[in-house]
This record gives sequence, structure tokens and C-alpha cells, in this order.
Amino acid sequence: MATTVLGKSRIGFIGCGAMARALAGGLIDSGVSADRILASDPFESARKAFEEAIGAPTTDRNDEVVASVDAVVLAVKPGAVPTVLANLDPEQAARPLWISIAAGVPLSRLRAALPSEARIVRTMPNTPALVGAGATAYFPGPGVGDADLGLTAGILEATGWCWRAPDEGLLDAVTGLSGSGPAYVFLILEALADAGVKEGLPRQAAQEFATRTVLGAARLALETGTHPGILKDQVTSPGGTTIAGLEQLEAHGVRAALYDAVRAASARSRALRDD
Repeated sequence: MATTVLGKSRIGFIGCGAMARALAGGLIDSGVSADRILASDPFESARKAFEEAIGAPTTDRNDEVVASVDAVVLAVKPGAVPTVLANLDPEQAARPLWISIAAGVPLSRLRAALPSEARIVRTMPNTPALVGAGATAYFPGPGVGDADLGLTAGILEATGWCWRAPDEGLLDAVTGLSGSGPAYVFLILEALADAGVKEGLPRQAAQEFATRTVLGAARLALETGTHPGILKDQVTSPGGTTIAGLEQLEAHGVRAALYDAVRAASARSRALRDD
């Protein structure tokens, strides 16, 4: 899809870190040629890593990227955003579409740091984008047109699935669920594997079973479109092993703990945004 939507667009990255490499790599895998990608970073090591992974040119000048591309992916740490944007030429910065993946930086701050006519899309990706299995929410600012939205989706879908949020405030909930969610799953994976070891399984086998079980369950839910509650019931026989395990999970408040985790992470996202 990316090559159709992106056409001949040139894509720039300010920041050559892991998420920038993931997005750029996804674009390459989708058929975008490396000569249509340009990235900048102040650190030579980061530029070298990007060049080796992507095969695209890099520079230490952010303004060179902004002046020569159709869309700029802002892929720097949140604290660096004001300085990076303040050092750009306003006339050049007003032209391209801006796609921010800087976590927790609201549109209001991005708009304050860029020219008033700049078109900006704020996004919230997650780390599975590093392996092409990301889930990213995005919300467009004023003046972002249909062509811009198509370009945004084309870039984000290069590393997985994306969803246009109807309200910017929902990006905090996305942060609590999807942005932080991989850590919840990794904790569950670790606990499942440890439980398998406790029951006598070799460590490597326990880790494989835990990881493949979570992966398989997620694929089953995605590919069938069946509600997780129905899939749970399908594997739960009366008086069987699964209901005995589920009884313990409910007794120890696993469901409530996940509710609380998403709520706490979402609240923290809102607090960071408002600081």
C-alpha cells in the first residue's frame, strides 16, 4: 500500500534512533526507494547506524532535511523538541507535512514551536513497530488535508496498523494501553515462563511456550475477529484445567490489575502532557 499512497513523496526524519529506523525500514520493505529518504541526527554513530540499516543518506543538518522533503517525521526525544524546532528556518518549516512521534508532546506545543501554517499530525506508536507489528494512533491538527492523511497513513502502516483518533485526548488512553502495553505483556511472558520452570519445564522450553502461546492467541483473535471472551470460553471446558487456572487469575485480581495499570499509565501521560 505504501508505494501507492506515497507516490513520489520524499520522506525525511529528524532523529535517526530506533523508531526512525523502524519506520524507514518499513518504507523500504514496502517498495520506497532509499533515495527518497533523508534523515538527520547530531550524532555520527546514530547516522551511521541509520545508513547501514536503511541504505539512505543522512546529514547533521535538520534544515537540509526540512528543505528537501514532503513530510518530516519528528523522531527526537520529547525534551529535545522545542530546541530542534526553534532552530529551523520558519519559511522552510511551514512547507512540509510534520508527523510527530515524540511521546507526550501535544499538538499545542508543536503548533507553538512551528509556523502557524504548518500542517502537523501527532502520533503515538509503540515498540512492536520495530518488528513491523506496531499499533499507532494519530490525530491531525488544523489544516491537515486528505492527501496529508493518506501520506501519514502510508508512512505509519509501513510498520504495522494505525488508527485515526477522533479526539487528541484519546492519545493518552492509547499511551496507557498500547504505548505502555508491551511492558505489561513482557511481564506476563516472564511470569508464565517462570511458572513453567517451577512446574519442571526447561527454561528455554518454558520461554518458547510462553512466547508462542501469547503470539498465537493474539493472532487467533486478530485473524478470526472473534471477541476474546468467546475465544476464552472455547478453550474452557467444564471442570477442566483451564477453568481452574482462570479461577486463580480472577481470585488474584489480574483483570483489575490490568485495569489499574492502563488507568495509571493514561493518567501519567495526561500529567506529563500538562506539565
